[in-house]
Parts: sequence; C-alpha cells; structure tokens
Amino acid sequence: MTAARQPRPVHIPEPAPAAPAPRPLLGVDVGGTKIAAGVVAPDGTLLATVVRPTPAAEGPTAVLDAIAAAVRELPGHEDATGLGIGTGGVIDRDRGVVLSANALLPGWAGTRLSEELGDRLGLPVAADNDANVFALAEQTYGAGAGCASALYVSVGTGIGGGLVGGGRLLRGAHWTAGEFGHLAVPEAAERPCNCGRTGHLEAVAAGPAVAARYRELAGEADVHDLRKVVAAAEQDAGPAGETARAVLAEGAGALGRALAGLVNTVDPERVVVGGGVASVGAPFWAPLTEAFAAELLPGPAGVRPVPAALGPRAAVVGAAALLLEEGAGDAPVRPSARP
Repeated sequence: MTAARQPRPVHIPEPAPAAPAPRPLLGVDVGGTKIAAGVVAPDGTLLATVVRPTPAAEGPTAVLDAIAAAVRELPGHEDATGLGIGTGGVIDRDRGVVLSANALLPGWAGTRLSEELGDRLGLPVAADNDANVFALAEQTYGAGAGCASALYVSVGTGIGGGLVGGGRLLRGAHWTAGEFGHLAVPEAAERPCNCGRTGHLEAVAAGPAVAARYRELAGEADVHDLRKVVAAAEQDAGPAGETARAVLAEGAGALGRALAGLVNTVDPERVVVGGGVASVGAPFWAPLTEAFAAELLPGPAGVRPVPAALGPRAAVVGAAALLLEEGAGDAPVRPSARP
C-alpha cells in the first residue's frame, strides 16, 4: 500500500516592517513684538503652535531664552529633526549669525542663532532672513511649488522677498539677495526709507508709507493703520476716498513697475506677492497688475503676479523648511544656493 503524501509546508512571508513615521520639523518666527513657534509635518502641515511676546528690550539673551522656552512648550518637540528660525535682518545662512538688524531687536546684530539655540535645545538649528523664509515656504508648499524659477515679494511694514533659480533660493554673495524694498524708484524720490536712505520702493509701497502719504494729503493725522486707508478707498465717495485710492494706486503702481523690471531682468516662471498690504484686495491689486503688465517685454508678457497661498503660517512653515534645504528632514532636499 502506498503511503499517503504529506502536504508540502506553505511558506508565509513575514510582513515587512512598517516604515517609521516621518519626524516633524520645528519652525520659529521671531519679530520685534512676538515669537511664534510651531511643529510642522514634512508635507508642510502646521500641527501645533505657541506664541510668546518678544522680550526685545531685555536684549538678545532674553530673546534667545524666550525662543527656547516657546520651543519646549511644543508637543513632541523632543522628537523633531531640528529647528529652523526666521528673523528680521541680514543673516549669514551658512553660520546662522545675524549680520545686521533693525531697531526692533536691539543688540540682535552679532547674535549666533544656530550656536546659541543649538546649545539650549540640543537640536540642529538653521537660520535665515524672514523674507527668505516667506519665499521658501511659498516655493516649497505654496503658490510657487513646482516652479524652477520664481520671484517672491512680501509687502507689509517693509518689503522683502526672494528669488528662486534652478529650483533653489538664491542668497547672494553678501546674504542680501531679495531686498527688493531697497530698489530706487522715482515715485519715492526724497521720501525717507527705513534703511536711512531716501527714494526706495519701501518708502512708497510699504504699509506705513502708504498710511503716511494718506495722512499728508488728506490731513487726517490720526490715520496710522492701512486698513483705514483701504476702508476709505472702498467706502468713501468724497475727497477722502479719492485720496485713499490715489495713494494706494501710487504705491501699488510703483511696486508693479519695479517687479516688472525684475521680471524683464531675470525672467522667472512665476511672481508671487504676499504680506499684509497685498491682502487688502482690489484697491491695491488692480493698479499693481495694471502697472506690472504695462512694463513687460514681449517674452514674459503673459506673466502676472499671483497671491501668496499660505498666509500668516508661511513664517513658521518656511522656517521649518530651512531644514529641508539641509537634507535633515524626511522630504526631498532643496539645497540653498549662493551665486
């Protein structure tokens, strides 16, 4: 009698180990009045935030301590890949050192951000200018995502931005690339700029400059908020509204012509405009776009400014994205560049 065949053993492969969860990034925006810190997923999602006042009057050490305290309040900060920080001033991106700064942060120039915060938090730290951080946020996750070349400008209390070429944010030989607010424009002739000179774009198109021009022409000494100028432009049919529309058009027109000149020079794929002034709507965007289009050469004639996509979260998200330039995060590396 033939013996019964034994069934062959079936090999069941072991399930592949689950991929580790991507580690979050930390971003901090440091301004003259507040510090905003956040936990950011590698896809740009802002997961948690902490806001603290900036103890600017107490000096750089107090500000650094406040930044570190804000980061420690963030849930899961100890598991993060590293920390990116954006702040005003000229920043040496390679060393994370503030080369120069304005009066909003007294004594900030010379502060070794990467070293000091790295010592406090035990994390890798990358630092850059806040306008570059805005540009990096929009390039990585926002209105310029996927563009090989783009021009970014943020118009608020000042004007700054960034220039992307070959998919990389350019910093310049002296870390001042993107200081578009200090382009000389005829509309700003003899008007003082925050840098101490006169005749710069910031002196005619930034929010405080537009409000100051309205006060001068309308004789309304108590108007310091741009929103009041915008409200007059939209709602007042009399002389105040006419003046408001004129000063907004003057600033926006100067900005549009300046940006068109830059487009004619570097020929970017996209132009992205953000910041508080740019968010006021038609009284600013209509003259901006009209002036911009009128100055373009035939080649880039189809380019038009588009609004930034990320809004206020760009500051923290862009700071975190500095770590992706370093290759420290879990997303594709987008290296920085210095021409």
